[in-house]
Amino acid sequence: MKLGEDFIKPVVWVGDALKRVKLFPPEVRQDIGAALFDVQKGAKPPSAKPLRGVSSGVLEIVTRFDTDTYRTVYAVQIGQQVYVLHAFQKKAPKGRKTAKLDLEMIERRYKEAVAIEKEKNS
Repeated sequence: MKLGEDFIKPVVWVGDALKRVKLFPPEVRQDIGAALFDVQKGAKPPSAKPLRGVSSGVLEIVTRFDTDTYRTVYAVQIGQQVYVLHAFQKKAPKGRKTAKLDLEMIERRYKEAVAIEKEKNS
């Protein structure tokens, strides 16, 4: 895909990440879509930050709406795609770490994305 002369990276949704995003409020989905479009163009959206404890190149888009926080985790250093690994509503109180179950899911899906890319290139 191209937009003008700029290459737009395709988005690959891993597991049920897209299904989960579709359950978010419309305003949150719109913010996530705009942020992912920035990522597709090679930019880092202002709402994105590295996700600690996972491989480098894994970032999370943090979206706040009303009193809730929504996170969408993606990887950019796997081939020429943007892999969306997980999306969830943060349940822990402010300042708390991402839940262990969510981190484990992200790790599994990261490995799955690497395998998808490897299979594509073999």
